[in-house]
Amino acid sequence: MGYDVHTEKGFVHRGNLYRMKELMRRARQGDRMTLAFLGGSITQGSVSSQYTNCYAYLVYDWFVRRFPKTAFTYVNAGVGGTTSQFGVSRVEEDVLSYKPDFVIIEFSVNDDNTDFFQETYEGLVRKVYGNKFAPAVLLVHNIFYDSGISAEEKHREIGAHYQLPSVSMKPTVYAQVASGNIPNREITPDDLHPNSDGHALLAEVITDCLDNIYRQMDEEEQPFPMPDPLTKNAYEGAVRLQNHNCDPACEGFLADDTLKKYVNDMFRGGWTATKEGAKITFEVEGTEIAVQYRKSVIHPAPVAVAVVDGDEKSRITLDANFEEDWGDSLHIDTLAHHMPMGRHKVEIRLTQTHEDDAVPFYLVSLITA
Repeated sequence: MGYDVHTEKGFVHRGNLYRMKELMRRARQGDRMTLAFLGGSITQGSVSSQYTNCYAYLVYDWFVRRFPKTAFTYVNAGVGGTTSQFGVSRVEEDVLSYKPDFVIIEFSVNDDNTDFFQETYEGLVRKVYGNKFAPAVLLVHNIFYDSGISAEEKHREIGAHYQLPSVSMKPTVYAQVASGNIPNREITPDDLHPNSDGHALLAEVITDCLDNIYRQMDEEEQPFPMPDPLTKNAYEGAVRLQNHNCDPACEGFLADDTLKKYVNDMFRGGWTATKEGAKITFEVEGTEIAVQYRKSVIHPAPVAVAVVDGDEKSRITLDANFEEDWGDSLHIDTLAHHMPMGRHKVEIRLTQTHEDDAVPFYLVSLITA
């Protein structure tokens, strides 16, 4: 392929490199280390020909080759079609439980460029950066190759606030696609997901940043303390309620006890229902509430509603029929945002079923903060 994407332009925010330098010095000495990657379908490796061709694995391979004395553990926590709102609720289980030494966070094409997702992203960053094992954190910003759209603007404000090193595909890979120097179909089939060649370019931009830090590894730098939040920061304490950690009142909803096999085996641990009128009721505490359910590409599927604190006028419809064709969606609807702190009741009930429903209604989780 041999495209010059000017990788040196990708290191868009240097930030404070204390943790990155400490990471590399320890790796040079031969410490055992865990490298974790948290994001959406690009991090998961969607469209790459095999998992070893995705950018995350290629970055892991850079560490393996650069520091041959160290035994590295690779944790890929990418889940397609998900945002930082979900990421902050699952990061403890899917990433921090592995005691990572290094974490890449990648959600800029999954989040919208809004204040809401800036706040969920900040909650995620604070949860990772503030973890007791003090991992080194690198932010990665991907982009839509046809429109140039991403949440990078809002995400970079968070990165700058926490002085985190950040890498962007906008001035590098995207700039070359937009100028016509790289035909978009040579690196992506849909202007979003990189193919194996596209993943190689992403990895090249990221590892050029890592090479840059490697060259500075022995230059002294002071640690950067955790600053006060930039946003209202309602999501740092987000939790995900499933049938193993809560006991809602169920009338016609059944717990799914099927074991989860891998990180993106997401339609597990929830509740199913098939009959109109079935309902499930949660009692929760906090200011933020979101419901996560399956939207199915196989139609017809049931329709439900979610009601908070008995406010039927503000109820939200949960339509399990998915109009896309790429696969079932792990969909999130926000039910309450910045509501008064306290105890709240959430009722979810089926309002429409069909004799020939192809799938039951699947409530995956309730996310609260």
